[in-house]
Parts: sequence; structure tokens; C-alpha cells
Amino acid sequence: MLDETLFETDHTTGHSGVAEAFAVAQETCRFEEAPLEGLMQRASAIRDSHWGKRITYSRKAFVPLTNMCRDTCSYCTFVKHPDDPEARIMTPEQVLATARKGEEQGCKELLFSLGEKPELRYDKARKALALLGYERMTDYLADMCALVLEETSLLPHVNAGTLSDDELKTLRPHAASMGMMLETISRRLTQKGQPHYACPDKVPLQRLRTLERAGQNQVAFTTGLLIGIGETFAERIEALQAINESHKRHGHIQEVIIQNFQRKPDIAMANHPEPDLEDMLRTIATARIILSPDISLQAPPNLSERHIAYLAAGINDWGGISPVTIDFINPQHAWPQIDQLASACTDAGFTLSERLTIYPTFLKAGSGFLSPGLSARVAAMASHEGLASDQRHLAEGDNIA
Repeated sequence: MLDETLFETDHTTGHSGVAEAFAVAQETCRFEEAPLEGLMQRASAIRDSHWGKRITYSRKAFVPLTNMCRDTCSYCTFVKHPDDPEARIMTPEQVLATARKGEEQGCKELLFSLGEKPELRYDKARKALALLGYERMTDYLADMCALVLEETSLLPHVNAGTLSDDELKTLRPHAASMGMMLETISRRLTQKGQPHYACPDKVPLQRLRTLERAGQNQVAFTTGLLIGIGETFAERIEALQAINESHKRHGHIQEVIIQNFQRKPDIAMANHPEPDLEDMLRTIATARIILSPDISLQAPPNLSERHIAYLAAGINDWGGISPVTIDFINPQHAWPQIDQLASACTDAGFTLSERLTIYPTFLKAGSGFLSPGLSARVAAMASHEGLASDQRHLAEGDNIA
């Protein structure tokens, strides 16, 4: 029998210095050595108590606004050097074309994903942005969000990486939610030969600052861990605790993603081992136990054929799934068919429901997490429970392979 008191997380008391290091070491040992089945049972009980037996997802269209980036992470296949013929910044017409395809297929979310600040590193990126009339990528992004709001019924969600206070304030009126994967807080992984070497936006301090700024600006925020890139289990726990501490201060973390590294043929880490299913299950369960129960826990369904097993480890959300666009970050992994995912969830004892890009908790009157210009629009799209009022399911064959 698993001693559940070993996994009761104090959501009110912080630690520092040697005491914090000792606490992390103790917690790491407990989570790493605990029988997996008992760990998952504890995590599932927390999920069931707070979220019940409903699993959610967001029906989205994916807009890769630019695939240029000043970072060169050794696991990334999305980024293209400006000299690559495939490097680009999408035009407003291209953005709207994708948005309208999503709208036709019942999408509620337009996910803007883009490389981080390429104009600060590359002259070609600066010139391409200047041709569109901008000096800063985040200003162009803000205008594209505003264009989507004006021309379509979709709600923008922004994944723009590290952001300053000014950038958050620029984007906030036009984005229903935002996100940035923390990935890891390991400074060791920024050293030469490691995946975040010479990546200024992957310095942990910069990403932690963005988490804090998002909270201070009352932005409903998504973050998460990328596991299997060389971090230790202790470093995963430290990252989860850092996320949770930020949420305790500001109440702004709406969801945490546990994402597994995937090998790709054209990356520096093409031969790096992937985390196995047991590693994913243990990390998911650990996250559910460490994080405040009101933070949604998500794992991507397209990055493992055995994703249904994640339900038993405590997830309550599948994230964004698109009927019109591929996963541009992991293009070799097709989205699951939503009707099939719904059936699999039912077989596992759960109900699949569509949510909006911003979670119900953040829609409550007086929460302050939506700009006035977006509040009425989101309210009109939400059911009395705060989920999508218009629940859609994909027809067989609609999905992009």
C-alpha cells in the first residue's frame, strides 16, 4: 500500500537554499522509487476529486507565423535558418486563409506558434519583417491576432516564447490565452554540447521571468515540461515546483503540459533515446501530485500510440487537436481522430468534451484574466460550465495525416 502522506504537497510553504535542495532530493527519491501503480492511483484520485471523469481538448487551427528563430535547440525540426528556402513569415492573407479553414471545421482556437525573436539575430529576418511594415515580431503577432478577431470567430492563443512586460501588454488585448513551455530549469543543459547551448531564450531564468510576468499581467497561461532531453528526474521536480510556486503567487497557470521528446531524422539529437511509456506515466503522476489541483494537466495524444494510458496517470486534458493543420512542431505525428479518441475515453470510463482556449476558471466574473474587448465574445462561445457551447466531433477521414 502506498503511503499517500509521502506525496502530500504543501501549496503554502516555500523552501530556500540548502533546505530546498534537501527537500527536492527527498521528494525525487520518493517519486522515483515509489511503485508506479500506487503513484498513478494517487494522481488519479487527485484528478477525479477536482476534475471528475471529464477529459477535455481544444479544437484548433495551427498558424506557424514564422519558422525562423534566434535559438538553435538541438531537438527542433520546426526552425529554419533564414538562408533556408523554407524559411518564412506568413502573410496576413495566409493567416486568414488558415483561420477560415479552421472556422469552417468548427475550430474555436487559432494557435499562433512562432520562433523566438529572429529579427534580433538575423538581418534577413529583420528585412522580411520590415517588408510587412514591422520592426518587432510581437507587434506583427499582435496585429495578426487582432485581424483574426475582426475577421473570424476564432480565439487567438499565442505561443511566442519569452516575453517582456511590454510585449505581454501589447498581446494581451488580442489573445484569449498565452503560453510558453518552461521545458526545464536545468542550467546544465545550456552548456556546450547540450540541447540549449547558445539559445538565449532557453536560459531558465528568462523563462521563469516570463512565467512571473504573465502572472503579474493576469494572463491565463499554459506552460509545461519537455522530458527526455537530458534532464534528471530531480530537475523535472524542480521545474514543476517552480511552476507551482509562480501559480501560488498569481493564480495564472491554467494548464501544464508533459511532453515527451521525439527523435526526428533531421535534428542533432536524432539518435538520442526517447522517454518510454513508464517514464511518461511516472512524470505525469508526479506532476499531478506536485501541482495545485486546479492546474489542468495535459499530455499530447499524437506523440504516443499508447496515449490512453495517460488517463490512469492523472491527466484531464489532451490539448489542442486540429482538423485542418498538422502538428508543425512534430510533423511526423498525426493528430488522433477525435471521434476515435472520444470512444477510447468512453471505454476508459471518461467523457470527452471540447473546451475553449481559456479554461472555465478564468471566465468567472471579476477574475480579470480577459481583456474587456474579449470578455463578451468568449462568454458567447461558452456553455454554462465554461466549456465550448458548440461541441463538435470530426467525421472519419477529416484529419490531416
